[in-house]
Amino acid sequence: MSDRRLSVLILVLLCSAPVVAAEPVVQHWAYRPLGTTPAPTVSPLAEVKNPIDRFVLRRLETERIVPSAAADRETLIRRVTLDLTGLLPTPAEVDAFVADTSPAAYQLVVDRLLASPRYGEHWAREWMDLSHYADSDGYLTDQLRPVAWRYRQWLIEQLNADIPFDLFTRRQLAGDLLENASLEDHLGTGFLRQTLSNREGGADPEEFRVKQVIDRTEMVSTIWLGLTLGCARCHDHKYDSLSQREFFQLYSFLNRADEVNIYAPLPGEEADWREEVQAYDQKRDKLLAPVAAQIDKLQDRWETRLLDAAAHPGRDHHWDRIWEVLGLVWGGNLGEGQLEGWEIVKRDRRLRTQEEQDRLRLYFLSHGERIDPQQFKELKLDEWRNKLQKLRDGVTWPTRAQVMRQARVPRQAFLHERGDFRERGPAVESGIPAVLPPLTAGSQVDRLALARWLVSKKHPLTARVTVNRMWQAFFGTGLVRTADDFGVRGESPSHPGLLDWLAREFRDRGWSVKRIHRLIVTSATYRQSSRDRHDLAERDPLNRLLARQRSLRFSAEQVRDVALEVSGLINSRMTGPSVKPPQPKSVSQEAYGNEWKASPGADRFCRGVYTFIQRTSPFAQGTTFDVPSPGKTCTRRERSNTPLQALTLLNDPVFFECAQGLAARVLQETHSDDESRIAQIVKLCLSREPRREEQKRLSEFLARQRWYFSGGDPQAAETAGRVAGVAAHLRAPDEAAAWVAVASVVMNLHEFITRD
Repeated sequence: MSDRRLSVLILVLLCSAPVVAAEPVVQHWAYRPLGTTPAPTVSPLAEVKNPIDRFVLRRLETERIVPSAAADRETLIRRVTLDLTGLLPTPAEVDAFVADTSPAAYQLVVDRLLASPRYGEHWAREWMDLSHYADSDGYLTDQLRPVAWRYRQWLIEQLNADIPFDLFTRRQLAGDLLENASLEDHLGTGFLRQTLSNREGGADPEEFRVKQVIDRTEMVSTIWLGLTLGCARCHDHKYDSLSQREFFQLYSFLNRADEVNIYAPLPGEEADWREEVQAYDQKRDKLLAPVAAQIDKLQDRWETRLLDAAAHPGRDHHWDRIWEVLGLVWGGNLGEGQLEGWEIVKRDRRLRTQEEQDRLRLYFLSHGERIDPQQFKELKLDEWRNKLQKLRDGVTWPTRAQVMRQARVPRQAFLHERGDFRERGPAVESGIPAVLPPLTAGSQVDRLALARWLVSKKHPLTARVTVNRMWQAFFGTGLVRTADDFGVRGESPSHPGLLDWLAREFRDRGWSVKRIHRLIVTSATYRQSSRDRHDLAERDPLNRLLARQRSLRFSAEQVRDVALEVSGLINSRMTGPSVKPPQPKSVSQEAYGNEWKASPGADRFCRGVYTFIQRTSPFAQGTTFDVPSPGKTCTRRERSNTPLQALTLLNDPVFFECAQGLAARVLQETHSDDESRIAQIVKLCLSREPRREEQKRLSEFLARQRWYFSGGDPQAAETAGRVAGVAAHLRAPDEAAAWVAVASVVMNLHEFITRD
């Protein structure tokens, strides 16, 4: 048969074949609008505290599973205090709650904890994980960021004030673009400054600027959308309907922002600074009057030469290097925004702020001699530089902060072929993925438009993704187990109706985070016992049906915070730069030239949220207890149980010092018999009375330790440490040492570092 006849036959067969209707494309559940299903009805005998329970109980009834009984009151107040503040309740708070049998007792405890300033400290850690906050740049030299902590402080204050999540979003992504933006608005953009920076000599600044923008794009996608959009950077997404072009459309929003450091006065700094700056301006102009014209001419020549080097790299390697240094090390140890020096030089002098002019002039006087060495020498500009520096040093400059600012010269975004920034594909404009609702028509297409779109009522993902992370924090696993992936490869929600109901409550009732936290912790579902159930071992080993609570091991920060709390050593300060607790010198040797010098005095005992985070050599104790890498966004921490953790709790100097502090505290506060002191240690650590067998075994252990340290054992004084000095009624170190051993045993119990 000829090819022509075969083609005709195939055409006839195709035309005569029956027509089969194409199956409709089913939209992925995460992209659908939030459902409006009301809370279902359940058995009238079921314990229902709020609508959350109706969704959970309905599923359990379908599966014919009975929910667990409520946890006892001691466990419940310990649980909710740890979950909302990261710390333990005091024995007095436990006793008061156990004694108060009124219906409102638990709600009053929850409201007190939500109002505690410790709430913001605890929940800020989640956003530090999401933004991969750190106090250093990363990469080889890992240069320090002395004012990175301003974002952390802003974060704590925002969370304590329960700033609505939609405003919280706008401030973090585009606070500088808000109308009449306040300092508080600007500080929020510190969120975008948590990406890694490379200020090493020889690094390609544009390469690492692009990496920062890519990182920010992936952060936004993960945190607000719950999508793995980063998989579409080099090619279209393999599974989700996300193209490479759409990745760079989202990238374009963030590509048009620059890093910059601003003055952000703390309380008490601003008034004196404003007065001093006015006086400084007058003195500066008077000082420079004799040489101002000559300096300006030289500086103009210097800037012209720099811009020429930037436009024609490779023509003169000396000027190439001068231009490179201006971009990479501008501001020295001030932790200035990368490339800020370049941006100032590129800007017309008439558009520079007075501060930018002053700092660039001083930089020129320190680094600009190559433009005309002879004239520099004749004018003695090094002497004028010293005079100007001395004058500037006389001003009490306020604290600075790392923020973002819309680029004054907008950048065009391009699709990067195979993800390589050097291989520019077609130009792209700012836009969002087609699978999601469009931007509001007619709006300015900038970061503020992006932020508003993320928290608009038509957006199906932001509220779902956010309340899912909240649920995860209280139950160990989200309603969607894959908290960072709501795409087609992610897990479907265990309770889709509950997820949408919570998301609507969050979105439609003011975006209050504390309100959703209150709803969750006051539900009967949350209040269940966490005891294992044999009947669920095979049917629901991961507790996806929520027939009980879960025992959750403390986070790295909580392990240390709670030890400091029960010992009485904890420092309650909530502001200021990061601190460095003691750690072995061998750890800091891993970093590139940055020495870990332990903070003095009480700063050693600040909460873990304030611990200095150095990317190349993080705090070793935190790493042991699963602190995530500060190099990437983390939506869910690992929870491990390793021999190294047990050894750290038993032998690390910090925990041993806490055992000494706990022993000293009990001996000082409880002037009574051994039984009462043992009971007090247990109550401080475990929030309950010791059981009879526990009391007996601890008493026997105390007796053995007394015998061990008796007879002038040289280890007694070392073990006793601070105890003998605080408990002045102890005449010998052996008694103090025995109590330190008892305190250490209780602090090494599994129950001590577990939220039941």
